[in-house]
Amino acid sequence: MSRIESLLAKLHTFYGKLPIPPRDPFTLFVWEVLTAHSTPRKRDAAIAALKRIRALTPDAMWRAPQAKLEASVAVAGPYVEQRVRALRTGVDVFRRSPGLPAAIKGPLPAALKALKPFPRMGEGGAYRVLLFAADHALLPVDARVSRTAVRLGYGKPFTDFKRTARSIRQALAAELPDTPAAYREAYLYLAHHGASTCTETDPHCAVCPLLSDCPEGRKRTGRTN
Repeated sequence: MSRIESLLAKLHTFYGKLPIPPRDPFTLFVWEVLTAHSTPRKRDAAIAALKRIRALTPDAMWRAPQAKLEASVAVAGPYVEQRVRALRTGVDVFRRSPGLPAAIKGPLPAALKALKPFPRMGEGGAYRVLLFAADHALLPVDARVSRTAVRLGYGKPFTDFKRTARSIRQALAAELPDTPAAYREAYLYLAHHGASTCTETDPHCAVCPLLSDCPEGRKRTGRTN
């Protein structure tokens, strides 16, 4: 077992089984839009509200009454107008590109290009879609993953976040099995740890299950082993 696999096993024991993002490409796109500036509980409640009005396919959301769509999206929190606009734009992309689900499962350059028309789909979002909905073995790196990985000694921080993300991916790729399942687990647990324990300010190092393996944590707490 590699070091990162051992660390992930400790996180699994500490947090238990974590829910995974949707595997359906359209539902995952909706999940992405509703995740920003929200909480998991509110996001999931908004998705449940969309399910109740049967608006979780591109055609169904296209036909959904504006008032009902806005009410469902509002459950996720603020920025309702921006979220609805992003969803409408994404719906249009899905309806105009029926081959999109197959395209994102193809070669990586073409898959990334197919996702470019989507609003709010930065590199991290695109990589999450490719990992969870298209079975590409690659690691989405967001602020939470970046913070956790760098503190554990994987990758280097740069002023250019893309360089940071690239260095983290290279470092972890040397230890992770080259399978979508391994990369999904790595993303889920590193991101969750970054949000819950390895926070940006005042991280909870004293209760962290990775403290003995974390150079940054040992430095913050004064531990030598």
